[in-house]
Amino acid sequence: MIKIAKEDIRQKLLTYHNNLLNRETIDKAELGAVLKDILADTIYHRHLNITEQDKAKIISEMIDELMGFGPIETLMKDPEVTEIMINGAQKVYIEKNGKKILSGLKFDDEQQLRCLIYKLLAPTRRRVDESYPFVDVSLKDGSRVNIIIPPLALDGASVTIRKFSESIKSIDDLIRLEALDRRMADFLIALIKAKMNILFSGATGAGKTTTLAVLSAYIDNDERIVTIEDTAELHLKQEHVVRLETRPPNIEGKGEVAIRDLFKNSLRMRPGRIILGEIRGSEALDMLQAMCSGHAGSLAVLHANSPKEVVYRLETMILTSGLPISLDVIHRQIASALNIIVHQEQLSDGSRKITHITQVNGLKDGSVVLEDIFNYESSDVGQDGRLQGKFKANGVVPVLFPLFAKKGVNLSKEIFNKD
Repeated sequence: MIKIAKEDIRQKLLTYHNNLLNRETIDKAELGAVLKDILADTIYHRHLNITEQDKAKIISEMIDELMGFGPIETLMKDPEVTEIMINGAQKVYIEKNGKKILSGLKFDDEQQLRCLIYKLLAPTRRRVDESYPFVDVSLKDGSRVNIIIPPLALDGASVTIRKFSESIKSIDDLIRLEALDRRMADFLIALIKAKMNILFSGATGAGKTTTLAVLSAYIDNDERIVTIEDTAELHLKQEHVVRLETRPPNIEGKGEVAIRDLFKNSLRMRPGRIILGEIRGSEALDMLQAMCSGHAGSLAVLHANSPKEVVYRLETMILTSGLPISLDVIHRQIASALNIIVHQEQLSDGSRKITHITQVNGLKDGSVVLEDIFNYESSDVGQDGRLQGKFKANGVVPVLFPLFAKKGVNLSKEIFNKD
């Protein structure tokens, strides 16, 4: 009977009290009063025999569920859980120590999962419904959420939560986690201070945005920074920051504001730095042209499997945008605009490492020349299951090294000595 009562409460909340669930903050007393009214109505119409003690328990548990994150509350609070993947009401997977496992937690039903979705969306300006059945949002703590619902999700609503890591706040934290070594860290910090154009690449979940966020802390506080994202995730420490976020189309399919629209507008905002959350399409050419036209120190993220793949993806995005531009011109733009590619991977043991720091060194026979300055080489798997390997300098002194001194950035040339 308790299960029936809870199912009925969730159904009526979703049907008649959307306005309550969609609030950024829910008043506990008001929620309790609404739940009591719904429970009384359910008991009367369904002829349920529920004791006063059970009534109090139902109300208390429903308040905890709706004020928090329901069945995944413990997962959200567990610092060792880095990702939560909900595949319908009955399967909740987690990533822990870089490995994906089935958690054993379940939702009572699809309605309980829908209540969680409303809870996640409440603080945002986003929606999810049959006319727009998928959405990306960012929670207050910086965690990223993707939601997709039926009819696109065939086995029930799917929710993926990539939790913001409180343990990674500085470059020293990345070194401690063995994502890179001190030489690489010093070089990346120098690149940021010298206002070089950097593209962070890697697969989904490799740690690109985290690395970008950590390095952005080395941008001078007096610079005007404009961030452009599909879902606002970056929370920079500097004072002079303008955060821009795309807007999906409304229910009539109008009003969409895309990354490219925001990027073009940002160029009129006199930015000292432009940080692009992710390059997805025709804005790739706009970004390269901006880098060439004086907007130095731009940072951007792109999904790719290797530094070489970065060039191919930029080519493809520009060529498929319908712009009348040749491959030779695209290569010249890339070679002129981009200084460094920082490529990151999640390895087979679950660890995340910067596997390549690669410079763009002009053109040769019309193609973009890439040179690895640092890279990570794995050798074997230890008894604990972790990959054994080391970060190596390849003996390549960056072509931009003389610029460091001109911009007042001190960096020893010895860090590039070949290992």
